[in-house]
Amino acid sequence: MAKANKETPLMKQYNQIKSKYPDALLLFRVGDFYETFKEDAIKTSQVLGIVLTNRNNGGEQTELAGFPHHSLNSYLPKLVKAGFRVAICDQLEDPKLTKTIVKRGVTELVTPGVTLNDEILQANKNNFLASVWIDSPRNGIAFLDISTGEYYVSEGDNPYIDKLLQNFQPNEVLISKKQKKNFEELFGNHFHCFGLEDWVYKKDFANDILTKQFQTSSLKGFAIDDLPNGIIGAGAILHYLSETQHHQLQHITAIKPIANDQYVWMDKFTVRNLEIYGGQNAQSVSLLDIIDKTLSPMGSRTLRRWLALPLTNLERIQRRHQIVSYFFENTEIQENTRGHLKKINDLERLVSKVATQKITPREVIYLKNSLRAIIPIKSSLINSENEPLKALISKIYDLQELCDKIEQILNEEAPVNILKGNTIKDSFSNELYELRNLSESGKNYLDQMLEREIKNTNISSLKIDNNNVFGYYFEVRNVHKDKVPENWIRKQTLVNAERYITEELKEYEEKITHAQERITSLEQELFSNLIQDIILYIPQIQQTATIIGEIDTLCAFSTLALENRYTCPKLDNSYIINLKNARHPVIEKQLPPTQPYVANDIFLDNDTQQIMMITGPNMSGKSALLRQVALIVLLAQIGSFVPADEAQIGIIDKIFTRVGASDNISQGESTFMVEMNETALILNNLSQRSLILLDEIGRGTSTYDGISIAWAIAEYLHEHPTHAKTLFATHYHELNEMQNEFIRIKNFSVSVKEVKGSILFLRKLIEGGSEHSFGIHVAKMAGMPQYVIEKANSVLKKLEKSHQLETNKEHLSSKDKEGIQLSFFQLDDPLLQNIKEQIMNTQIDNLTPIEALMKLNNIKRMLEGKK
Repeated sequence: MAKANKETPLMKQYNQIKSKYPDALLLFRVGDFYETFKEDAIKTSQVLGIVLTNRNNGGEQTELAGFPHHSLNSYLPKLVKAGFRVAICDQLEDPKLTKTIVKRGVTELVTPGVTLNDEILQANKNNFLASVWIDSPRNGIAFLDISTGEYYVSEGDNPYIDKLLQNFQPNEVLISKKQKKNFEELFGNHFHCFGLEDWVYKKDFANDILTKQFQTSSLKGFAIDDLPNGIIGAGAILHYLSETQHHQLQHITAIKPIANDQYVWMDKFTVRNLEIYGGQNAQSVSLLDIIDKTLSPMGSRTLRRWLALPLTNLERIQRRHQIVSYFFENTEIQENTRGHLKKINDLERLVSKVATQKITPREVIYLKNSLRAIIPIKSSLINSENEPLKALISKIYDLQELCDKIEQILNEEAPVNILKGNTIKDSFSNELYELRNLSESGKNYLDQMLEREIKNTNISSLKIDNNNVFGYYFEVRNVHKDKVPENWIRKQTLVNAERYITEELKEYEEKITHAQERITSLEQELFSNLIQDIILYIPQIQQTATIIGEIDTLCAFSTLALENRYTCPKLDNSYIINLKNARHPVIEKQLPPTQPYVANDIFLDNDTQQIMMITGPNMSGKSALLRQVALIVLLAQIGSFVPADEAQIGIIDKIFTRVGASDNISQGESTFMVEMNETALILNNLSQRSLILLDEIGRGTSTYDGISIAWAIAEYLHEHPTHAKTLFATHYHELNEMQNEFIRIKNFSVSVKEVKGSILFLRKLIEGGSEHSFGIHVAKMAGMPQYVIEKANSVLKKLEKSHQLETNKEHLSSKDKEGIQLSFFQLDDPLLQNIKEQIMNTQIDNLTPIEALMKLNNIKRMLEGKK
């Protein structure tokens, strides 16, 4: 009978630990290597490009892939960025002190959303872990960045949760296992999701774990009482941190609500269409790329957060503008402030490392030097006459005492690893000073001993050395070995020499070794005490870092304005957008230096010019014009100056865009279906302060269908009680007729000039609609073969002639025409027949009150004979 395979002790231990972390790659420390086995080894070798080999496991061959332990910081980021959760299993005891297998355990579980590793984190971007609890219509969501301690919570319907996920871009999302499928159906499958047990998502459990973290009796002080589902999501995050072996969380000191009525609503389509964080391809330049002039990681992350959550509170926006104006007008102070900001390291992430006790001595020096760089910023700005700036600066804590303490204890050139020594100053500890003296005087002692023994033995080539096996020893070449004293003890014979020890050497070695061990132990103890002292300052450092992030961002806005001729917008509570010589902030920076950007005026309000109907050919600049209005509003409401000569902006609370569409074939949706879904979301969420950008609505279907839908949408927006401001770019020149029928629709076009059979794009917005699409001209400019151009012109003439004949044939008297819809709808019924059909075809059960009023108003207008 064949012997049954027997598991080795090492693999038995591995399997026991792996069973606790089935969803993670287990990096198993064996001596100087981290090793992975079985399926983990196959995945690891593929991601890292390292050799996959085998090891014997009681007669079986087990896949193995490993790397040296000192390479962890190189390989770990690659595994996490590939989407893996990685459990780091370390040796928990010294192998020399045990005769059995070394005790091992997982010391940290690193996931895409939970890491403190600098190689994984991006300095200018948060690393958010999100948690979602689906309980429509009030779903809960929470975000935490463990590397900075920022913690947010909110509630809302599905589109709102979708918007927050898009804006915060979490690296990992926690979800109840039972809701995972539902989550993917609602929000897509492109997130790194991890399922937790259903019992974690309970209100009482969440409340207990949160109050324990914040050491409070309730959550009332955080203004999140009215967000029960959000609290459930937030509690799941803290549970997950505990499960991933993150227990030192003193830097998570508060949780903030995201109140959706305080920020501009932008759905995920708008964030994508406006290319705020990134474009449609890798080469695209985003708004963030252009406007980010910040100098500190805190400032860069603050700017991202402000872009995700533009303000609707007029007073808060104006305070930001006042601070930007101060720096803009006082360039010397601005340059001085930016000079100090350059010296500030990532305070938020350094203080998180303090809390988790993963900070190195050198990083504590960075922390101290960063806090020192803040002192002159505060002293130079605290006495400014700018009240909002003074109020902001007053929130910066005086941390001079902490800086002095760190300076008193640590050497300025402290090492990355405390085991390298020379971390603590001699002057701080008498014991350390004496031990170092003992250690350093040892060399002199050895030199004297060697000199004495050479004299006593007459062995001129005698030398003293040491290694890890014997410690200190005398080495005697073979030609002199007959001169060796009898009391020397031989320890090793080499080819050309022999090595000896003496009682005196052993005594010296014990003394020196004890001193070195005590130095290491004492330095670790003193450094640990310093970290405990710094922990007491965590809330003050965090608040100071937050304010520095804001100062940096506002100062950067002034730099942006000075470099690019931006002006301070006038924001108010009106319903007007009035822009003079407005420019697109991104496109103007992409033009050659010799080509000036063609600026345009824009005026929108809710009473006289609610809808600007903009026609013009492709490439004429319609889409850029639409986007630039939204981007200017967005910049204004985050506190920045704007690219325009003048800008009056009545607060906007929602920005909607329907700009371009790509087929979502993978989910069975055509371009037209995507377009209609996005447009429906807009029409169902209108407000008085909405800004809507519609580009080429209806182009995804047949011409008559497209014209009909575009007309109906424009009419709906016009008749809707909100009178939401709209920029409507279209190829359908027939829509120009809407100006005659609807008093708040005005026609505009982007001018072009026809020169000798080709066109010149002037990109200037002028009043009046365009009557020509110039599509064939654009095709010619694109290099289309001449045959295609000539044939297209021929077909166009035939179609125009045919359309003219059809129009004459169906021509109606002016009296009848008043009671009929426009001819392109191909309806020729008399007025009453038309009204009858409208009423008969109305599905009353599905009609909202607003739609009913609008339909009634439409019929009334028809009867009054108005166009």
